[in-house]
Amino acid sequence: MTIAVAAGSGFINGAATAGTVPFLSHQALYELNLVKSRGSNAISGVRGRILYNFSGSTCEGYTSEFRQVSELDSGEGKVTLSDLRSSSWEDAAGKSYRFKIDTRMNDGDSAPVDGVAERVGDHITVKLKQPVAKTFQLDGKVVFPTEQIQHIITAAREGKSVLELTVYDGSDNGEKVYNTLSVIGQPIPGERAPASPDASSTNDAMKAMTRWPVTVSYYDRDAKAVDGEQTPVYAMSFELYENGVSRALVLDYNDFVISGAMGKFDVKDSKPCK
Repeated sequence: MTIAVAAGSGFINGAATAGTVPFLSHQALYELNLVKSRGSNAISGVRGRILYNFSGSTCEGYTSEFRQVSELDSGEGKVTLSDLRSSSWEDAAGKSYRFKIDTRMNDGDSAPVDGVAERVGDHITVKLKQPVAKTFQLDGKVVFPTEQIQHIITAAREGKSVLELTVYDGSDNGEKVYNTLSVIGQPIPGERAPASPDASSTNDAMKAMTRWPVTVSYYDRDAKAVDGEQTPVYAMSFELYENGVSRALVLDYNDFVISGAMGKFDVKDSKPCK
């Protein structure tokens, strides 16, 4: 199986202004390593990287570029290499979402997804170019990845600990919709240094920022529950800063868990809205 996360909802994007803190244009590099393996399909090792670029503003919308290259070692010389690349643009008001996603496994052919989603009235119209030309509609209550983070930070600021959202990010074949459950912990003030500092926590632009421990579980909306219970497709834990930056990633794929420690972090120039 691939350990590439979903290209939008599976990785936390920067979003529009939340409260009084503008979201930060930045580039972050995360180093991936195996934390633990479960079940009969034991994984002996994982290594890889996530490179994430985010930029934009409330007036011009937000652009994100994401690449995850992962090497999964199943033992006995069996290694799977996955390479996921995505780029997206989202209107700051959540009215429009454009996305291109390309996934490649080992030396296989790429599996591109290309489309646009537009919010019109009480529904969302999705037009796919790839993998097949197709138009379909989603309920207007579905949110895009940027909106998802706006809602999480708003809920965190209001002291809420649980948030349920239905998210569309264009991943899989471009038709997948996820039900998500976010669990939000108590706020961590900026002056409280993390136990394991990294390039974000030591950056001057970040030191005064409040952050929250967050776990988001992603469920296949169309999958059937077994005995009243539904297992998430995957779950992500991270510390989310109020300016949209995420640190201390932990990705749980049920069979195994990997960590994403931030190795590099750079603040990018951004143009303020006129």
